[in-house]
Amino acid sequence: MDRKIRVAVIGASGRMGREVVKTVLTESDMELVAGVNRSSGPIDLGRMVGFEECGVIMSNDLEQALTESRPDVLVDFTGPQTAVSHTNLAIRLGIRPVMGTTGFTPEAIAELDKQCQENGIGGIIAPNFSIGAILMMRFAAQASKYFPNLEIIEYHGDQKLDAPSGTAVKTAELISEVRGELRQGNPNEEETIEGSRGGYYNGFRIHSVRLPGVFAQQEVIMAEQGQALKIRHDSYDRAAYMPGVAIAVRKVMTYSGMIYGFEHFID
Repeated sequence: MDRKIRVAVIGASGRMGREVVKTVLTESDMELVAGVNRSSGPIDLGRMVGFEECGVIMSNDLEQALTESRPDVLVDFTGPQTAVSHTNLAIRLGIRPVMGTTGFTPEAIAELDKQCQENGIGGIIAPNFSIGAILMMRFAAQASKYFPNLEIIEYHGDQKLDAPSGTAVKTAELISEVRGELRQGNPNEEETIEGSRGGYYNGFRIHSVRLPGVFAQQEVIMAEQGQALKIRHDSYDRAAYMPGVAIAVRKVMTYSGMIYGFEHFID
């Protein structure tokens, strides 16, 4: 497109939000037009992230900020409690949502896809924008055809609200597309402590670790007689997600409908 993509950021003063603000301010084909955080004061967003003043002042009123700034794209990394309402608002205003927030049911995604189609705009819901994480998911799905006995272990900080993570759920979904349901383990297995075997998904288990100081890691452990295969991805910094966010902001301008999963944008 000839003009810059106008971008608004929800949760702009949060840890992920600040990284998104930095990314938008440094991408030559994007323009930051709004930042929203319900509990923040009226600070210049450039100064907030250690850059020069950019002239965009933080707002605490989402609908007003979106109505006045008229962005093309809304980037949201807030939380599962507000994800659906934020997405509905964006679509109603003709703004393309780029959601890095979990908490969407399949039914909600289908309804949001319908709304996007009716409004002629694109949207994306992505549990993970890290290109390395997407490759980890793809490799795990490919390997599961040959190593169907597997378990997923994901690690996050102790303040993460949802378990399992959206990345773990998406990994399980991709694996299940190529691996038929196979109930693993001893059929007479018994948990002496409830939940010790993790969550059940299509025959295998997902384990969620929550500890202070942990950022984001996931491994898929696969095993057959006499051998094991581990596919693991580690994120050490929120900057790891930003190249993917920039790709999503550009791609969402080119189609209609709601896409679930950043892997659709990686060739």
